[in-house]
Amino acid sequence: MFKKILIANRGEIACRVIKTARKMGIATVAIYSDADKHALHVEMADEAVHIGPAPANQSYIVIENVMKAIRETGAEAVHPGYGFLSENAKFAEALEAEGVAFIGPPKGAIEAMGDKITSKKIAQEAGVSTVPGVMGLIEDADEAVKISQEIGYPVMIKASAGGGGKGMRIAWNDEEAREGFQSSKNEAASSFGDDRIFIEKFVTQPRHIEIQVLCDSHGNGIYLGERECSIQRRNQKVIEEAPSPFLDEATRKAMGEQAVALAQAVDYASAGTVEFIVDGEKNFYFLEMNTRLQVEHPVTELITGVDLVEQMIRVANGEVLQLSQDDIQLNGWAMESRLYAEDPYRGFLPSIGRLTRYRPPAEVAEAKRAVRNDTGVFEGGEISIYYDPMIAKLCTWAPDRDTAIEEMRIALDSFEVEGIGHNIPFLAAVYDHPKFTSGEMTTAFIAEEYPDGFEGVTLPKAELGRVAAAAVAMYRVCEIRRARISGRMGNHERHVGQDWVVTLQGETYEARVEADREGATVDVDGQTYRVEGDWTPGQSLARMSVDGAPLVLKTDLISAGFRLRYRGADLKVNVRTPRQAELAALMPEKLPPDTSKMLLCPMPGMIVKVDVEVGQEVQEGQALCTVEAMKMENILRAERTGIVLQINAGAGDSLAVDDVIMEFE
Repeated sequence: MFKKILIANRGEIACRVIKTARKMGIATVAIYSDADKHALHVEMADEAVHIGPAPANQSYIVIENVMKAIRETGAEAVHPGYGFLSENAKFAEALEAEGVAFIGPPKGAIEAMGDKITSKKIAQEAGVSTVPGVMGLIEDADEAVKISQEIGYPVMIKASAGGGGKGMRIAWNDEEAREGFQSSKNEAASSFGDDRIFIEKFVTQPRHIEIQVLCDSHGNGIYLGERECSIQRRNQKVIEEAPSPFLDEATRKAMGEQAVALAQAVDYASAGTVEFIVDGEKNFYFLEMNTRLQVEHPVTELITGVDLVEQMIRVANGEVLQLSQDDIQLNGWAMESRLYAEDPYRGFLPSIGRLTRYRPPAEVAEAKRAVRNDTGVFEGGEISIYYDPMIAKLCTWAPDRDTAIEEMRIALDSFEVEGIGHNIPFLAAVYDHPKFTSGEMTTAFIAEEYPDGFEGVTLPKAELGRVAAAAVAMYRVCEIRRARISGRMGNHERHVGQDWVVTLQGETYEARVEADREGATVDVDGQTYRVEGDWTPGQSLARMSVDGAPLVLKTDLISAGFRLRYRGADLKVNVRTPRQAELAALMPEKLPPDTSKMLLCPMPGMIVKVDVEVGQEVQEGQALCTVEAMKMENILRAERTGIVLQINAGAGDSLAVDDVIMEFE
């Protein structure tokens, strides 16, 4: 077995590989850029080597820089993680020339399957059904429009070397095809150093289901069930689960056997994933093969008990696969939530900054439940503009789907992230959505259910009552503490009143609380709740029980109440005495400033180009400028017709959130 391996990656996947290597008794080497000097993967590894400036194209994807680190440390093998150099045949070739093992498939398989165009041709030759499209490379925007017209809109414009949703656009008309081609080409060049583009039919109402395969270099191959990855935004997976709530055993077997056959056709040896589009009749079509470890691999590990990273290392070491297809049994259900540094209230635009608070839920591995958090960040660390905005991959497992979802709800409520925008509220909303809980979702779920973006969660009345009851019981605890500190009472809690008025989510309720040693009985508008918990003022997380069911609230004290976050809702909760409530109703509300005639920068980023000039009349929907952040180009458009009065920023300028880019008459 290898004595030392180098991880040619960063963030959570580097930390993930280090954990398995440590379990196997293998020493690890981390690499890092200027921006990652104090990163978690650097702290975890046995050794760490600096490889260049912050931008990935000057550090993590510079093959010679990585090779130098390998030579310096004497690493015998390299795990590439995903992204960066993981599907780069030239990197695999460089390792082979150096006599260093690549913990991934052979170079020939990467070349055959890693390129989307070549892989589709091979799949067609192997008799695999593929999505209609043009396999040849697209030279320019005019040709992209012509081909799109021939295929028929909508079409998917893709980077040949793409992945992770980068370099990918959906076009519904000629204008979007032209615009999408150029944006995809730019993103592909920036992210992968390869700007080749192709176009295929975008299949409406699809499910995105993928099969995990594992092959060795001795001709053995198996599949480890499937993952449902249909909850996507901008072609980036957000929530994954295993198994799929849609497949039956016959379809699973057919997809699995086809996936293995395709892998073996290119002499594949390692862990890999064959992705399919599946329609409502369970017909499946080959989409692509990812010749690497997938971001969502933990859900497969949770339902099979197989450590995929360990298997990759053993295969790279030349070992024979010790697992047969009969050994793979799917046990229970697993969910994965991708926590991103992005603001769901601002159209999911990237967010950067320092993690002033980062407290994930405790990891658990029990007979009836599991919580796993794969992460590469820590409290006090910084989310950089240079890399993917993923904070963590939160996973839960339980014997059945409903219980796994409930475990995830509690885990998300317990996950404390402060200092940056993040998508926890949106994730919580999805897990409560009827289409998701029923399993009847497609890849169009987010576009269909949130067409105007995410505007927060409105809690149903039943949940609102539970939160109100907990808030009253908690506020009573605060008042007892204030009374004791002020000297208004000794040991007699009767001086704190029983009658309260609680206001939240636009609703006002009269409440009465009766306390005892174990908790409190709270009446909210005639509905009685039993509230228990050991929360004390100052704790940011309140783990309560209401009528025997768990209620986890992220808690901040405000004047006359709390800011409570629960199940995606962000609530300002006021708890007042009847007299205080009467007086508060007379207070005027402060109005927000008018920014309707300004274009504000919605995220930290750099202006790539400005499309208009002072004095120009613009129409609703017209492109005003392009802002790049975390390798993604974002086109900002006019919300209404107007005339440009002033432009405050130009190409190359770096802006913060809410900086004024331009003003209108």
